[in-house]
Amino acid sequence: MRNEFIHLQMISDLLKLFGLGNHIQHPLIAIIDFSKIGEPIEDGLKISSDFYSMMFKSYPSNKIKYGRKTIDFQDGSLICMAPNQVIEIDNEVQAQENAMGWGLFFHPDLIRTTSLNDKMREYSFFSYETSEALHLSEKEKQLLYDCVLKLETELKENIDMHSQAIIVSTLELLLSYCTRFYGRQFITRKSSNNSVIVQIEKILTAYFKNTAINENGLPTVKYLADRVNLSPGYLSDLLKKETGKNTLDHIHFYLIEEAKNTLLSTNKSVSEIAYALGFDYPQYFNKLFKQKTGKTPIEFRVMNS
Repeated sequence: MRNEFIHLQMISDLLKLFGLGNHIQHPLIAIIDFSKIGEPIEDGLKISSDFYSMMFKSYPSNKIKYGRKTIDFQDGSLICMAPNQVIEIDNEVQAQENAMGWGLFFHPDLIRTTSLNDKMREYSFFSYETSEALHLSEKEKQLLYDCVLKLETELKENIDMHSQAIIVSTLELLLSYCTRFYGRQFITRKSSNNSVIVQIEKILTAYFKNTAINENGLPTVKYLADRVNLSPGYLSDLLKKETGKNTLDHIHFYLIEEAKNTLLSTNKSVSEIAYALGFDYPQYFNKLFKQKTGKTPIEFRVMNS
């Protein structure tokens, strides 16, 4: 096993990696049938790229390892990666017989001048960890595959003035389906989601109750995500779906509650409270407090004294 890292800049670099250098149909987008790849990529290779990757794989066994992450694939799962994310190749996975699936890869330049470019940040699943893959039902797999087949058909046509519009609109349809299916996944995993919510509440309660805030400042979204073993993006989307508030909103809620308690139970100045709550500048605390309560800290203290 080697432990090397490569960065793929262009779609052509990806096709060469898979031994498909003669199959370039478009310089900015490619679809790869994983069952037709002959030689496996060398074990232990770490890969990043300048383009978006969407990979669906289905295996006869229920579990598969991507890098150091073990993923329950069940009916097959979809992994979405934004540019510059890293995936590590595991040949134990590649060597399994009857491996099936597809990969869709597209460069940001493909959508740079389109409305889809502005929407990409809404597709937060591109920042999820591979262990937070989208688990698909048979019907969902077919809907996504129909989009892939439509793209593949278009790529086989001669490029003309309509090509980009058709390709981009089909990509947007595919991404909209992914958004819908992730929404369904959050719902079907409600019991595990509720467990995460309870954990977050306990962590924040303990954090503000103990001395952690004095020693480490305000808790961050990444801190909470690490504590519950999720990516920041997945945690925020999960909380938003279940509670209507993202992770930062939850942090701010506990922060404001602590500020209210301190304002009414002590004679500390607003600046002292702000510093104690982890703010470097009291004016930022004042602004956030008014934004969340409609009143300044002083107004809140006077009205409730």
